[in-house]
Amino acid sequence: MGAVAAPIPFRTAAALAAVGGWLTNLAFPDRGWWPLAYVGIAFLLVALRGARPGRAAGTGLVWGLGFFLPHVSWAVQATGSVLPWIALSLFQAAYVAGFGLLWAHAQQAPWVRRHPVVQAATAAVVWVAVEQLRGSWPFGGFPWGYLAFSQTDAPALRLAPYGGEILVSAFVVLVAALLTTTLQQVLRGRRVSASLTAAGAVAVALGPGLLPSHVEQELGRLRVGAVQGDVPTQGAHWAEQARQITANHTRGTERLVAASGQDPLDLVLWPESAADIDPRVDASQAALVDAAAAAADAPLLLGTQRFPDGQDVRFNEMVVWQAGQGARSAYAKQHPVPFGEYVPYRDFFRQLTPLVDRITTDMAAGTAPAITAIPIERLGRDVPVVTGICFEVAYADIIREGVLLGGELIVIPTNNASFGRSQESTQQLAMSRFRAAEHARATVQISTVGVSALIRPDGTVVKRTGLFTAEELVASLPLRTTLTPAARSGPALETGTYVLAAAAVTAGVLRRKRQPGRPSSTSCAWPGPRA
Repeated sequence: MGAVAAPIPFRTAAALAAVGGWLTNLAFPDRGWWPLAYVGIAFLLVALRGARPGRAAGTGLVWGLGFFLPHVSWAVQATGSVLPWIALSLFQAAYVAGFGLLWAHAQQAPWVRRHPVVQAATAAVVWVAVEQLRGSWPFGGFPWGYLAFSQTDAPALRLAPYGGEILVSAFVVLVAALLTTTLQQVLRGRRVSASLTAAGAVAVALGPGLLPSHVEQELGRLRVGAVQGDVPTQGAHWAEQARQITANHTRGTERLVAASGQDPLDLVLWPESAADIDPRVDASQAALVDAAAAAADAPLLLGTQRFPDGQDVRFNEMVVWQAGQGARSAYAKQHPVPFGEYVPYRDFFRQLTPLVDRITTDMAAGTAPAITAIPIERLGRDVPVVTGICFEVAYADIIREGVLLGGELIVIPTNNASFGRSQESTQQLAMSRFRAAEHARATVQISTVGVSALIRPDGTVVKRTGLFTAEELVASLPLRTTLTPAARSGPALETGTYVLAAAAVTAGVLRRKRQPGRPSSTSCAWPGPRA
């Protein structure tokens, strides 16, 4: 056990936390400077050094605001108001405050205090438990900003097939703990030890790059074309714009076919909202869609909206369309975005802001899993495709369920038009890349306006588009069925994380109650030899 340490002055701790949150945001797209995730978390751990629970919560809140305010700044673009941006950032930052509070207790547990390695592992477990809670509650949670999603260009991505976002996020915190130890050794004048620890941290961070990746095909390959049709300038009537967007994608499909030459396509993908006026009930829309499918001579997977008769709701769906036959099957989005696609407790929130009534028709949740069977003539069979619509890519359980049901390819159709040229689309692309690596499945992210991409099963990008352009992508992608350990483990890792975190926090609380008034030991880290 290390020496008892005095708390860092709150102003210093707050400054460290604010800078740490900002640095961590830079690890995510658009910047994508992934090593800064380790540095940013290390700043938080240092800022929590010696802090009691109340101060630790305040420090965590500051870190959370430093991270989320820039990270979800696209909310201003999407809503046209700063209020939702501030509210979302503050609410998400409250979870980091919760981490600070829980860690201040957990690090008091005797079995945590005595062993630096156990301290590091416990900090990682508590962080991931809070992260998973944030991604599941309330209203289904908001997984945006998981540490794992900052690592799609890092060696740590190779850990994704073994433990998904839980393992990769925990790994980031573990490396940050090593960096914290390095900083403490520097402050104590132990330069040799600091150099060795820093070298160890670098080695650990790079180590997962030695793990194998799996990109080979197992059940053949699929020649996939993806059409990013772009959207017209805002301002026209919504119906006119919707028809123009569908026409854009029809023309894009014709260009795609022309560019493909003698190589036939097996499947053509259109994004979410490519045909918001439902071609299943609108003849002119059906003609455009059917013309595109006929030109491609392949099934077309496209996004539309369904308004059930007699119900004041809508469904966001991806429809399989075949030329001359029309719609064969459809998948309805299971996880509509609260306050973005529907408003929970509308009467209550209307008293806070009239912005809630900008959503005139609530989106209802589909009940079927995110798997769509698509007939592929060349293969002589239906190919099961995991289809997570837009923000559903952030939810591990939705994509995992589709993979467990036989999904051989992952498709993420999305509509990023409301987010302008913000980093939202590239943040989403990072999640698509992570899901590809997590399940060793080729993945396609296809957007109305970009960024769209074709992704290998190891998470590397084959081709991608720009923002607000009309472009087409085509590639032969491998089909795979082998389940990764991350897919097989299901919710077991998440449950285990909650149990371990609860045990550590409970042990720490009980010890604190038995020894009231005793000063805290060095928080978040791994103090040196006994004083």
